Amino acid sequence: MEKSKEMAAIACRALEDKKGQDVTVIDISGVSCLADYFIIANGENSNQVQAMVDNVEAEMAKAGYHYTQREGYQAARWILLDYRDVVVHVFSKEDRRFYDLERIWRDGKFVDRKELEA
Repeated sequence: MEKSKEMAAIACRALEDKKGQDVTVIDISGVSCLADYFIIANGENSNQVQAMVDNVEAEMAKAGYHYTQREGYQAARWILLDYRDVVVHVFSKEDRRFYDLERIWRDGKFVDRKELEA
């Protein structure tokens, strides 16, 4: 899980570099086999949402990590990047409220960003 922790930290920094809002990390390893971490963030508009995703892709690629699937890029309302161990969800503000992944995955462990950097 150290690799996935590193991946999550890289993704969070990349989102924050592009002024991603309310970056949330949920450790879902204890409740699902889908991934170790979900990272959720939102942007103000579609351009920012795409810029956040572009930066995550670039920073993860620099570290040698490449997504296996990307969904929703064109519409830029909910973009999903699947890195197997880490799944990054970048939303528009409205869609994040509507889908409320934090509520759906509340059985996971919400991780403080400082824990990822440790």
